[in-house]
Amino acid sequence: MNAVQVISIALLSVLAANAQVIMPGRCPKPAVQENFDAARYLGTWYDIQRLPHTFQKGECCTATYSLKSPGVVGVLNRELLADGTVSSISGSATAKDPSEPAKLAVSFFENAPPAPYWVLSTDYDSYALVYSCTDFGIFHADFAWIMSRNPALADDTMEELHSTLSSIGVSVDKLITTNQDAAYCSAMDQ
Repeated sequence: MNAVQVISIALLSVLAANAQVIMPGRCPKPAVQENFDAARYLGTWYDIQRLPHTFQKGECCTATYSLKSPGVVGVLNRELLADGTVSSISGSATAKDPSEPAKLAVSFFENAPPAPYWVLSTDYDSYALVYSCTDFGIFHADFAWIMSRNPALADDTMEELHSTLSSIGVSVDKLITTNQDAAYCSAMDQ
C-alpha cells in the first residue's frame, strides 16, 4: 500500500470509531434552498434528527442564529449532556458566494477552516434541513440535521425531508432522534 492509502485507511478507522457516517466517493452537490433569506432563518431551531458525529453528544439540542453584522450570522449551539450540564459553543456563518446565500460556511474556532453548512430546504416557520459534507479523497463524511421551530415535527414533513436526504445518498437509517421532551429538557433553562 502507498502512503495515501495507509493514511486514508487510518483516517477512515478513526472517523468510523467516532460514529461518523462515512460514504464512498466524493461529496454530493445537492440543490440548496432557492432565494434563501438569512433574516427569516434567524432565531432558535430545535434539533429533531441528525447524523451521528463526534461534536454533538447531548440531548435537547438547539441552534440559535442571530445577525452579528451585515452578512455574518452568529451561531449558538446548546445541548444537555448526560451528566446534567449544559454545553454551548458560539461561532459564525457567512455565505462564501452572495449569489448562493444558502451555502454558508460556519466556523467555531479561530484559525480553523470553516465547515460547509448548506440549507437544503426550509419554510422558515416550521422546518429546516441542513447538510454538510467533508471530502477525504476516496470517501466522504456526511453530516445532516433536521430542525424545527418547535420540539417536534410532523411525520409527513419528516418523510419529505428523509426523501430529500435519500435522493443525495445520505443514509437516513443512520439518523438519530434527539430527545426534546419538555420535562427532560427543562434543565436547559436553569
